[in-house]
Amino acid sequence: MQKIYGYARVSTRDQNEDRQTIALKEFGVAEKNLFVDNQSGKNFERPEYQRLLKKIRREDIFVVKSIDRLGRNYFEILEQWRIITKVKGAAIVVLDMPLLDTRKEKDLIGTFIADLVLQIMSYFAQTERDLSKQRQAEGIAAAKARGVKFGRPVIPRPANFDEIKSQWKNGQITLKQAAKLLGVSYPTCRRWCLED
Repeated sequence: MQKIYGYARVSTRDQNEDRQTIALKEFGVAEKNLFVDNQSGKNFERPEYQRLLKKIRREDIFVVKSIDRLGRNYFEILEQWRIITKVKGAAIVVLDMPLLDTRKEKDLIGTFIADLVLQIMSYFAQTERDLSKQRQAEGIAAAKARGVKFGRPVIPRPANFDEIKSQWKNGQITLKQAAKLLGVSYPTCRRWCLED
C-alpha cells in the first residue's frame, strides 16, 4: 500500500520547521510519517533523513517543501534523487516547484524537464550555501577589522600567578592545587603554566 512521507529540515535551533510541516500535512502527510532534522544541508548524514530513506518503498511518495530543504550539496542532491526515484522506485514531490513532481509526466519529455529543473535548482541550492558561507566569512573579517573580539574573553592572570607557578615548578603543589589557589579551571591553569 502506497504511503506518503514528508521531510523537513532546518539548519539551526533558531529556525522553526512549522512552515514546512504545515505544508507537508496539507499535502496529506500523516504526523507519524513526518521526519524532521535540525541540521545543516551540507550532506545527507542526518538521522531522520536516514530513517526515512530506510522506510521508503516502491510506489511511496516522498514530499519536501523545497529542494534546498532536501539538501544544499549539488552532487549529493542529484544522488539522493536517483536513489529515491530509481533505486527505491518512489516518487518525489517538491511543493514549491511543481515541475519537480515525479508522479506525473513519466514520458521522456516529462523526465527530461524534471531532470533539467532538478539540476538547476540543486545548483542554486549549493550556490546559496556557498554564498552564505562567503558572506559570513566577510562579515567576520569586517567585524575583526572594526576591533570586535570573538570567542571567550581573556582571563587575566591573578597577581599571585608567578608565585603559584614557582611552587608548582618546585614540586611543592600539584597543578590541581595551583588551579584552586588561582581560582581558575585546571585546563586554564595548565595552559598558563606550560606557556612560559
